[in-house]
This record gives sequence, structure tokens and C-alpha cells, in this order.
Amino acid sequence: MDADWLHPRDELVRTMGRIYRYRMTTTSGGNLSILDPDGAIWITPSRLDKGKLRPSDVVRVEPDGSFEGPYPPSSEFPFHRGIYQRRPDIRAVVHAHPGALVAFSICRLLPELRVQRHAHEFCRRIAYAPYACPGSEELGENIAEAFAEGADCVMLENHGVVVGGRDLQDAFQRFETLEFVARTLVNAHRLGELTTLSDAVLADHPRPDFGSLPRRPPSNREKELRASLCDFVHRSYEQRLLISTAGAFSTRVDDRSFLVTPHQRDRLELGPEKIVRAEGTDCEEGTAPSRATLLHARIYEQHPDVGAVILAQPEHASAFAMTDAELSTRTIPESYLVLLDAPKLPFTCQVTQADALASRVDLKSCPVVLIQNEGALVVGRDLLDAFDRLEALEAAAEALLLSQAVGPLVPMPEEALRGLRKAFGMES
Repeated sequence: MDADWLHPRDELVRTMGRIYRYRMTTTSGGNLSILDPDGAIWITPSRLDKGKLRPSDVVRVEPDGSFEGPYPPSSEFPFHRGIYQRRPDIRAVVHAHPGALVAFSICRLLPELRVQRHAHEFCRRIAYAPYACPGSEELGENIAEAFAEGADCVMLENHGVVVGGRDLQDAFQRFETLEFVARTLVNAHRLGELTTLSDAVLADHPRPDFGSLPRRPPSNREKELRASLCDFVHRSYEQRLLISTAGAFSTRVDDRSFLVTPHQRDRLELGPEKIVRAEGTDCEEGTAPSRATLLHARIYEQHPDVGAVILAQPEHASAFAMTDAELSTRTIPESYLVLLDAPKLPFTCQVTQADALASRVDLKSCPVVLIQNEGALVVGRDLLDAFDRLEALEAAAEALLLSQAVGPLVPMPEEALRGLRKAFGMES
């Protein structure tokens, strides 16, 4: 449901439930707030089970400090109030203690955002706030001052993170993106030295020019495909193969047209009506297709046998994309059969270099590639085939990272791989 139609109480409960469900906070940790147009602040209550929060538990704090609700407001209320006073553009705040960001917090380090253009663009400036006792006016002042200096994400020394946004969805998505890149960085540090993007690349945000297609009632086949596309996007989100703001899925409708996910729409809330129909670089009028739509169009043009395309940044596979480490698929038969070799390409812009990137994939010989500092590009016969490859890629990457604690990798020998290719009809 569109957050614009939700009461602040319901929106806070829904967002806290999402944060708790994906283990980005604990029963007693974290708090959220929304600034009302009349100056009141809606905030989660103090010391209440975050896994069972109800709309009636949410507290409304008036500008004079009085409050309505069955419980007192969060003990961290002072920094919420301080942020709103210093930053009129911020209308919602998320504070939590997700594992990867706490790891950076207790090491007093900031996550490196230059490893991924999406994270750099979405999280913007990060700052540190010095430690002070939770709930104290001193901590509130430290955090509010960091926001006043222009930060949108503030790491708290030995504590956690505070993120602001133009609304609660914006704040949550920035928070989720920051935690996701932090988790990926933790894995990447195990693999070797990070590779980062240049200032020129980070400053460039090209979007293709899309022509306009008239809207028309969808056929029954298109309705089925729209629903299936949403199902696989939701499934990918639930399995943490992507986050709410990143990742582009598409599926071919016929020889001329395909369906693609929209630009920066919450992936978990995506419905069939939000999917965009495209023909080449023409898209339904009044829609905002994914920035990757041009790349998807070029893949369908160059590869008539491809029926679905996914561009995503799964946590473990992206760690390999942020370093020079090789992601070997020669680990178990299932990984090799589904992925083949999954080579890594240098950073390639999905908009300005769409033709060249499209030429690097092939359904039979190279269905999966990693793109340096970008993520994974996957093609399939249909959505299930492409999703299976994305899932297998992430599973292989996770196994490789876990194997480092066990012993050195012993890949399958070439003789075994030849036997697999022959047994499954992959070579003559």
C-alpha cells in the first residue's frame, strides 16, 4: 500500500516490522519517528517489544513536550527532536543497531560508499557523532549537529546508526541501503583489497531517453507475466538477493515488447500495475522505467533466445564484484551447470555502454557475468531460469566465503567438468 495513504501510526508499525523481520534491530533496540505537518512528532514507544508493535502503541509528542499514548516516547526522543529542529528538509528518522553497521560503529570506521554507485548516490554524506549516553541531551546534540552539517546518515560511536529522509520510506530505504553495503563490505574485506569508483563515474548519473508508448489494456498473457515478475522480485527481496531500491528484472512478452521493473520503486511493495511495458527504448507513457531498461532492451535485441534478464547486487556475490577476487563456480556440479564460469567484467556503464555489455552475455555459453563495482547480470530462458541462476550465484559466493574458515578451496578438476558438460548435453 502506498505510504501516502497510511496514518503515521500504521506507517511506523509497518516499517518497524520490516526492520525487525530482516534482523536489522532487536526486540528492545531502535526507534522511528515521523514529523507531522502540525509540528507534532509520532514516535515509537520506550522499551516495547519491536516484534509485536501495534498502531495503538505509537506515541504522539506535541511541540510543547506533552504526549498522547499508553507508553512514554522512546528514550532517544531528544535526538529525533534535535534533528527536526536543525534540518527542516528531514521529515522522518530511523535509528537501529543492524549487525554490519554496528561492526563499523564499534571499530569507529565509516562504510566506504565509493564501491557502488547506487549506494554512493542514495546514502549521500555519512558522518560520525561522538559517543554519549543513550537518551541524553548530549547525545541528541551530537547527532543533531552532524545532521546540521549536512549528513543524511550518522554513525554513532559504539552504538549504531541514525538516518534521516524526506519521509519514512526514504529514510528506511537509505538505512537499508547503508546496512546492505556495509554487510557486503564486511564480506569483501575477507577477500582482499577493495576496488572503488572514480569521482567522474560517481558524479555521472546517465539516464536513457525513452520514447512514449500509448497505454493499452494488457492481454491475459501480459497480466500473468506482470504477476510472475512481481512474485520473483518479492522472492528475491525476501531472500536478500536485492534491496528495496536496487535491482532490475524484466521478462519478454513477445518479439517486440518486454516488461521491466520501475525506477527506485520499493521492490517489496511492487504490484503488477507498477510494472512498465517497453518496446525497445519506448516505454508506456507516464511511467518511470528502471535506468537499466536500455541494457535489457539491447539484450533482447541481440539474443532472441533470452526470455528474462536480471541485474542485481546480491550481498555475497557483490563482495566479489568489489574486489579483484575470483568467484569460482567450479565448486559443486550444480553451481557449474547453472552458472558455467561467470566471468567478471571491468566496470561498464549500463546506459552509455549498453550495447557492449549486452554482447558479453549468451544464454548457452555465458548466462551470468559479474560487473566490477556494479553487481550481477543474469539471463535466462524465462523468469524462473534467470532467478535460479541469480540464486545459485549467491549461494556459490556465500559458500566460497564460508569456505575460507574451513580450508583452501579445491575446485573440481577439468576432467570432472568435461564429464558434466557431456552428461548434460552442453558440448558435443
